[in-house]
Amino acid sequence: MSTLWTRADQPDPWLQSFLAGDDHVLDLQLVPYDCRASLAHARMLERIGVLTVAELQSLEEGLAEIEELAAQGRFPITAADEDCHTAIENHLTQHCGEAGRKIHTGRSRNDQVLTALRLWEKDHVDQLLGMLVAYLDALYAIRKAQGDVALPGYTHMQAAMPTTVDVWLGSYADAARDDHELLSLVRRLVDRCPLGTAAGFGVPVLALDREGTAAELGFASVLANPMYAQLSRGRVEALLLAACSQVMLGLSRLASDLLLFSTREFGLLALPPSLCTGSSLMPQKRNPDVLELIRARFHVVAGEEAKVRAMTAGLMSGYNRDVQLTKGPLFAGVAATVDSLRAMAMVLAGLGIDVDRCAAAVTDEMRATERAMKLVSEGVPFRDAYRRVAAEEAARREVKPEGRGD
Repeated sequence: MSTLWTRADQPDPWLQSFLAGDDHVLDLQLVPYDCRASLAHARMLERIGVLTVAELQSLEEGLAEIEELAAQGRFPITAADEDCHTAIENHLTQHCGEAGRKIHTGRSRNDQVLTALRLWEKDHVDQLLGMLVAYLDALYAIRKAQGDVALPGYTHMQAAMPTTVDVWLGSYADAARDDHELLSLVRRLVDRCPLGTAAGFGVPVLALDREGTAAELGFASVLANPMYAQLSRGRVEALLLAACSQVMLGLSRLASDLLLFSTREFGLLALPPSLCTGSSLMPQKRNPDVLELIRARFHVVAGEEAKVRAMTAGLMSGYNRDVQLTKGPLFAGVAATVDSLRAMAMVLAGLGIDVDRCAAAVTDEMRATERAMKLVSEGVPFRDAYRRVAAEEAARREVKPEGRGD
């Protein structure tokens, strides 16, 4: 078995493991994407005369076999392989002979990795967009059914003014729509094919059909500047994780609302019993662990974003091995966001709203601003109306008004 690079002396086994890291585990996700990219590349090599028709057919069969084995969990990637790209080429060399030794013609592992990652990212951005729509649908279902239910609104964590379920959950829906736009922008940036940029300087002599491979792989265009292909490694991943962080920020704050409003002290909401856990000690407990984990996962995703930015900041132009370590944070951050969107949609689908408790929570005190505005509508200057209502409220509480705020 061989790596995609060679040298006269054999590397130390421990050092080889250190260099490979956990790519041989992470790359199980990239196998189908590398097979797709390798197939498009092989077909292009046949078009420009590097491969014969028979060699191409052999490679097509070999790549199809790898995809099938991977789907069944029977395509192992060993630490000696380093990554899926070497494992795939080794398999093709074993089963396709000369054609397997030719398939790397006109590409570097640099653009090979980039292309597989871009294909993975496109699919997972699409998955995130779909999950956001499902989350929006879950919010809409509650708003449609009980949107007119009155609800206390809060500033400084103190009861402020009345609002409604529609306005409350609608604020999170608006945030999710912004997140959808942000992810759509990231997808457009990802949708450029790096295949053919090689190690960052293009491929001399061979007239590669980059537009053809890009079209076959479903990319909107090619990534024109070969050095930018390498510079984009980490930049695109950080942008995708930044979008995920924004999604998680909204989910985290909604989780905090749901946790607070579903406490016995508030009792405005009831969480689905099937999504709550029990206590190992207290028989009466129903714990909202799912919401606590969603809330915490914002920090996980933000941390993965910070890792990628920190690892790529200050690198000189061209390829640097540091970027290998951005793969783990990318996979972990996207997975956490997908799982959190799914979990929140499940919570919302079973959420109960206690109409009576909500109505009781909207006290007369919270209508102070409304009374002041009514005086204003009758011609009283706002500051006079404000002071009059403030005095009335102070008298009702039998305390003097103090402090400032909005």
